[in-house]
Parts: sequence; C-alpha cells; structure tokens
Amino acid sequence: MKHRACDLKKNNLRKLTLVTGITISASVLTACQQTPDYNYLTGETMGTSYHISYQLPDGADETAIQAAVDERLKQINDSMSTYQENATISKFNRLAKDTPIIIDADFSHVLEVSRQVYKQSGGAFDPTVMPLIETWGFGSTMTVERLQSPPTAAEIATAKALVDFDGVVQKENTIYKTKDGVALDFSAVAKGYGVDVIADVLKNKYQIRNYMVEIGGEVATSGVSGQQQPWQIAIDAPIEGSTVSERQTIAIIRQPMNSSKINTGNQMHLATSGNYRNSVVFAGKRYSHTIDPTTGEPIAGGAPSVTVAAESVALADAWATALTAMPYAKALATAKAQNIAAVFIILADESKSGAADKLDDWQVVETPAMQQLRADKKSS
Repeated sequence: MKHRACDLKKNNLRKLTLVTGITISASVLTACQQTPDYNYLTGETMGTSYHISYQLPDGADETAIQAAVDERLKQINDSMSTYQENATISKFNRLAKDTPIIIDADFSHVLEVSRQVYKQSGGAFDPTVMPLIETWGFGSTMTVERLQSPPTAAEIATAKALVDFDGVVQKENTIYKTKDGVALDFSAVAKGYGVDVIADVLKNKYQIRNYMVEIGGEVATSGVSGQQQPWQIAIDAPIEGSTVSERQTIAIIRQPMNSSKINTGNQMHLATSGNYRNSVVFAGKRYSHTIDPTTGEPIAGGAPSVTVAAESVALADAWATALTAMPYAKALATAKAQNIAAVFIILADESKSGAADKLDDWQVVETPAMQQLRADKKSS
C-alpha cells in the first residue's frame, strides 16, 4: 500500500502552533497523532510548550525521560532566556564593553549557529537587532499609526549603531562586547536548539529512535510514527485571523527514509517563520513587524510564511527567520545561492486587494534543495 498523506479533515491530528522569529511571528505546523503504543509528553518551556511523541523502549522509565528533558530545557533557559535576570545572556547584556563573561557549551553552540547564518544571510539574521525593534515599538502586534509616524532617521541611526553582532567577540569559553549597549537575543534560534537538545536526550540517553519533538512549532522527527510510516508535517496557508478549526493545509513535507545532506538517515529538522499575523497595509504596501537589520526598517514585500529544513532545527530556525527578514525576491535568491531547503508561501496574485482567505489565493514556491527533499514524498 502506498503511504497516504494525513487527512486534515479527520480528528486524528495534533495541532502545533509556531511562534518564532526575532519578533513575534506565527505559522502553523500539523503532525499526525500517534497510536496508543507511542508515549506522549508535554510541558512548558521558553514561553510556550513542548510536545513529544515517541516509542518507549522496553524497560525505559517515562517519568525519568520527562525529568531528563525538563532538566536540559532548564539548563538552556538558565543560559539563554532574556526573561531570567540571572541567565547568562541577561548578565552579558548588562555588562559594559570589554568585560568578559564565561559561557556554557549550549550558549557557545547557539552563538556559532547564529554567526553562521548571520554571515551567509548578509546580516539579515542578527541576534543584536533588539534596539531597532524597540525603536519601532513593535511587539506582538503592528499598527498603521507606527508607520504613519515612524521613528526619525536620527532615532533609527542611533538604534542601528547598537546592532553590532560583529562586536560580540568570543575567545574560547568567554565572550565580550566591544561597544556599550550591545545586547543579544536568541529568541529566533533557541527554540530550535531546544528541539535538538531534547532529540539528543531521547537518542543518546534512552536509545529512542522513533520520535517527534516540537517546541512552539519547531519540529524534529526520527524513524517512523505510530502507524509505522515516515512522519509528515503539514504547513498551513498563511490566512490572517484563521483559527485551529479553520486552518487550511497548503503543503506537506514527508520525512525521507534515505540519507541526504539535509537529513542524516531517517531524520528531519524543520522550522517555520511568518509575518502574516502581524502585518499591516500602508500606502499600498504590506509591512511586517519584522525588522531588516541591514536597513533598520520593517520588511515590505516579504514572504508571509517560510519553512526551512536543515541539518539541525536550530539552523532551520535561524534560516527561517533570516529569509523572513528579507523582501521575497531577495530571500528566494539567497536561499537558492546558499542551497537552503525552503518553502515560501506567497500570494498567487500580488496585486490582489482584500483578504487572502482561500487556498487559491496562495502559491507554494520551493527551492531546488526543498524540491529534492520533497521528491521522496511525491514519488511514494
């Protein structure tokens, strides 16, 4: 029997909502629910929740597994949560220039991933962008009034001067800043890294091979689902104001079972970033709440939803944010040039006025690397 895609009209789905990016943005991922022989864990972390579906090995203790997961997530929060006053990142952000602070291995890894995407994206991904976000007054929502009375050129220049990832210097297990006021925020990569860390706990500590791990919509899968089929992740159309019951799936990514550069063996790592829930139309253009660090201004003409598959969820998370922080044409060209496996959901007709509330209003554009990844599903 050929593998069948998840039937999105049935009630055998577990809804997973993504909230990710340098500022708050949203998209939706949906994964097939598991049969009873698969265990299910959930908990709170990083301002959202995690969900784990996995096949419990003989003799393994589910309570111990959850405790191990929660302990690792606590370690990450203690290192990188800007909401915790005593977290390493918060201490760094308060330090004066040229004052070193010791960082742990988790912090160092996320810094390395951030640096990689920062350089390859031409600065579109920058974890020091917060001063610009604060200057524009963007939070979970965006208003036309902000664009009608934007910050002055001088205010933008002052904030942009503090966006300086190159000014964050690492020497072995310490970092320091070369300019007062520079601060880090790993919100666009930490959830993805958290998924990677949980997956490592399952694989390396408990020898679990069949699992799906999700934090705030960022997803890692391995092996097979409870139906003994490759995992499938469905991407919803970026329809403004859509609810869980109203969401419409526009694309499905199926975990390949063959080895590739993107998926080692039978694993998959995905992240989605989107602007469509926090954007406004002003003077005939749609602006998102995402700031382009290279210009200091909100993105106009960006893709409403971008999904990336990569070698790790942390890397996918950072790249999804970077591609969202560019105008669509530039994002697509960058993804192709960097051989990124990406799915862009864009308007089928950019001149369309009014709400885009039907599947036909949207178009799926895949990079060559994503086409290769999804070819396994299409041929099944």
